[in-house]
Amino acid sequence: MLHKINAVLLATLKPLGVWGLGGLAFIDSGLFPLPTTMDGVVIGYVANDHRKFLLYVLMAAATSAVGSLIPYYVGRAGGELFLLKRINRERYEGLRDKFENQEFMAIMIPAMMPPPMPIKLFEFAAGVFEMKPLPFATAIFVGKFIQFLVCALITVFYGPEIAHTLRHTAHEHPAVLLGIVGVAVVALLVFILRKIFSGLGTKLPIEEAAEQDQTLAENDSTLIS
Repeated sequence: MLHKINAVLLATLKPLGVWGLGGLAFIDSGLFPLPTTMDGVVIGYVANDHRKFLLYVLMAAATSAVGSLIPYYVGRAGGELFLLKRINRERYEGLRDKFENQEFMAIMIPAMMPPPMPIKLFEFAAGVFEMKPLPFATAIFVGKFIQFLVCALITVFYGPEIAHTLRHTAHEHPAVLLGIVGVAVVALLVFILRKIFSGLGTKLPIEEAAEQDQTLAENDSTLIS
């Protein structure tokens, strides 16, 4: 049944271009997941027109964030008992602790991950634990933007076949994908910080500390000799 609905939606909305993509992302995020998954849909759009890849990524991420407000507000309206029926008390308390300690990352990281990550559970839980709407929607947008951008860039540089192969691998081994994305994000942050500090004519604090340690080591070796 879902596959028939998916086929009808794709046939109806895909000819609408970027607006059709936005409609599919909203439905996938807010109502029910598309069997093809949204990263697969984004790959298809980018494969047809590489020049608009960033527009496709932005539209899919933005409308996913808007659509995610539906399960969020359902949870906020009083979904604690419903959530406890779906997960055990231990997992419920673990989710609550994550939101209390680092709510933005508790939403952004699952949003980055492809299926079978149960992202709607986290969206629903965000409402239950009363996360503020703007940080919630921003976290969803950032996570989805990273996910779709990775798929789009792989499609542009290596083709849709490689993108789909990597997507299927990521679906089967999400922990590996999370590790790769984590390393890439850290590397990007370091690169950005080095650019900022070099523009100010200074070095990163960790680099200055390393240079000081090296200087002290050289002075100690000089005194010993």
